[in-house]
Amino acid sequence: MTPPRQRGWLEVRWRQARNPPPPVLRAVLANLAVASLGAALLLIYEIAIARGASLPGGDLRTPLVALYVAMVVVAGSLLTYLWVELPTGLRGERRRSGWSAMLGLFAAMPICYLALVVTFQIIRPLIG
Repeated sequence: MTPPRQRGWLEVRWRQARNPPPPVLRAVLANLAVASLGAALLLIYEIAIARGASLPGGDLRTPLVALYVAMVVVAGSLLTYLWVELPTGLRGERRRSGWSAMLGLFAAMPICYLALVVTFQIIRPLIG
């Protein structure tokens, strides 16, 4: 019998990207939805400030970015907790756990950062 061939690094990563585990995919999608919505609102606020709109409270970009990060972390973790149920081994029975929320928290941080980078380093300069 011949041993199975060793897959290359790229082939392994491509297979993993095509078949992600459902809990991880759900956590990423939940956080991506919250981060995209928040980043769009921040972009609208940034454009309004840049065009000289007089908004109540003045320039609140820094506190709004901090609120955005907190919103993505909390809402993403909560959505992941509600959406990602852990299997119990029993047919038809599933349960929620704090680990689902932790999965959402760990997915939220890089997604939040990447959404800010894409919004303000790529999209914002294109808008002008």
